[in-house]
Amino acid sequence: MSVCLVAGFMTLLDVSIVNVALPSVRAGLHASPSDLQWVVSGYALALGLVLVPAGRFGDMRGRRTAFVFGVTMFTLASVLAGVAPGSRWLVVARVVQGAAGGVITPQISGLIQQLFRGAERGRAFGLFGATVGISTAVGPLLGGLLIQVGGHQEGWRYVFYVNVPIGVLAVLLAYRYLPGGSPEYRRRESMDPVGVLLLAAGISLTLLPLVEAHQWHGQARWLLIPAGFLVVAGFTGWERRYGRRHDPMVDLSLFRMRSYALGTLLGTLYFGGLTAIFFILTQYLQEGVGYSALQAGLTSTAFALGSAPSAALGGRVVARFGRPLVAFGLVLVTVGLAATDLAVRLVPGHEVGWALAAPLLVAGLGNGMVISPNQTLALSQVPVARAGAAGGVLQTGQRIGSAIGIAAVGSAFFTQVASTHGDYTVAFRHALLVNIAFVLAALVTALIDVAADRRSHP
Repeated sequence: MSVCLVAGFMTLLDVSIVNVALPSVRAGLHASPSDLQWVVSGYALALGLVLVPAGRFGDMRGRRTAFVFGVTMFTLASVLAGVAPGSRWLVVARVVQGAAGGVITPQISGLIQQLFRGAERGRAFGLFGATVGISTAVGPLLGGLLIQVGGHQEGWRYVFYVNVPIGVLAVLLAYRYLPGGSPEYRRRESMDPVGVLLLAAGISLTLLPLVEAHQWHGQARWLLIPAGFLVVAGFTGWERRYGRRHDPMVDLSLFRMRSYALGTLLGTLYFGGLTAIFFILTQYLQEGVGYSALQAGLTSTAFALGSAPSAALGGRVVARFGRPLVAFGLVLVTVGLAATDLAVRLVPGHEVGWALAAPLLVAGLGNGMVISPNQTLALSQVPVARAGAAGGVLQTGQRIGSAIGIAAVGSAFFTQVASTHGDYTVAFRHALLVNIAFVLAALVTALIDVAADRRSHP
């Protein structure tokens, strides 16, 4: 479990740590705004594309094999990113990093399903949830520290080099501690190449206009999203047809399980609000308040301090409380974000960082009761032999939610910055309302599941 968490932390950290490094990348490589956008979005897009087929591969060929391959590729890509002589090189390295992260992540959820049962599985997902929360919030802080050590021109390289010793250690320990293949893996089944291509095309068409929302101009780009939905519908039809004679990449019967269907939807909506919080917070603190990268990162640590212990606790008690625990966590996140808006309104200026500590702590406490318990509940009825692919679908939903959230919240933020001639406080507060809307939508989903469960078990 420790090996899995180390690798998971490394891959998830790279989602958030790069945000504070972008000014350093721009200074060091003279990167264009478009290249900077692709440094972030290329990673997210590649990760989202690979999750489901990588989960399928791990289910079939052995999760340790896929895990080691992913960590090795991620480590090599980190080296290539660190030595990048130009921005295009860095973008390619980030895309490879994202694809490697997409290989690693579903193996972790698959291994948890394989190795743990009952309440122990909830505790394991609790540890993984704590890792997700910590990596998301600590990323800006660690990035700020590394840039301060390395200097503004070259400090961004340290952000990638830090992955190298972690990756090497994870590979060595994986061979010692992770279980190899077992008879449950269907080694003679096809990887369903048509399904892989259809899913990749559908996700690409859906995500591209979202991750490039600030670079592509004109309304025609939004036509890619309905086109993506049509391709995904074609993928669904193909999987049904393919599943009559073979083992499909995505078993659509999983969505007949209320826990899995609603858990996937809840995760998608929640990550739409969660990921975007730190995106606008670091922009507001650095560009609006004048904080350094380190100061902006320190502000977000309150969220991590709340998230880590509550995620571990949530994993322990989810078997007892079920979906109401997730609903309560979403209420806490909503209260924390509303209090964040109040703090920004009442304490403007350089002291706002201290005022944000308590609201972010409350939001972090709620976050820990959402991510890992929701993942535990969503996968609770999934057969172990399909755990990797099922986890890949769940996490693909989270990546799509993150992209939608960053596009929607970022659009609200930058539109207000432009219309108010640089009033970052007003822009942050307006964008925060969009964050809260995503969290409330996730709360409604959780309450629907609670009500349905009470009707079926009066």
